[in-house]
Amino acid sequence: MVDIVKIRYKQAGKIYYFDPAGFELYPYDCVVVETSRGEELGWVVASPSQVEESSLEQPLKPVIRLATAEDMARERQLEEKNQSAVSECIELVDKLNLPMKLIRAEYSLDENHVTIYFSAEDRVDFRELVREISRKLRVRVELRQIGPRDEAKMVGGYGRCGRELCCCSFLSEFDPVSIKMAKEQNLPLNPQKISGVCGRLLCCLDYEYETYKAAKAKMPKDGLKVITPVGKGEVVGGNPLEEMVFVLLESGANAEVPLKDIRPDKEGRRPDASLHR
Repeated sequence: MVDIVKIRYKQAGKIYYFDPAGFELYPYDCVVVETSRGEELGWVVASPSQVEESSLEQPLKPVIRLATAEDMARERQLEEKNQSAVSECIELVDKLNLPMKLIRAEYSLDENHVTIYFSAEDRVDFRELVREISRKLRVRVELRQIGPRDEAKMVGGYGRCGRELCCCSFLSEFDPVSIKMAKEQNLPLNPQKISGVCGRLLCCLDYEYETYKAAKAKMPKDGLKVITPVGKGEVVGGNPLEEMVFVLLESGANAEVPLKDIRPDKEGRRPDASLHR
């Protein structure tokens, strides 16, 4: 077993494992950790615990120290350098006529490394850009291409619901989202209504998908002949969450009947028909 501590660098950021290095750590402690990019500021997600060494993909890097007031002040000061790095890089992108959009720059806490994030429709040969921006900033530079979802997470904003984007506030990982989830929830398949600011399907389509799927499995199929307390009819729809079934009665009237009061009309249904979907 190996001692580990879970740490993330920013709100809703991915969680990484580090060696607690003997420090007594608690949730929300701010620490300085060693990473492949140099020293970084991070926040403890949970107190140290143990995991099987075989479950680790690579050796753990250590927690260097609990963050000091100076570390916190330096992190705030670096924000100006981050913005300056983006401005410098934008000038070079225009000069080299590269088809890319600069999103953000992030200096490591020790200022020995800067990562510049960008988006582009296709792969970009940015080798010349790296050489020139490295000479200009006099620091080791890494350019990293990100997708639309990561761009939205990094830039931030608000969704159609009026709340801060889920990816910025609590989603640390992006789960796959499919059009099937929208269909299962009877949502309009208009891309403008089921897409987020990133242009991809809304992450929240995944939240209630399993609930709708389970609820719809209990509902009778459309077209099924049924018997209700108000007469015989044919199922034409329903409200899965409230377990209400919409029935077109033989009289021509429409009725909304609780699922528990519905039973199949054995005389009127097809031999292969069943009550549920």
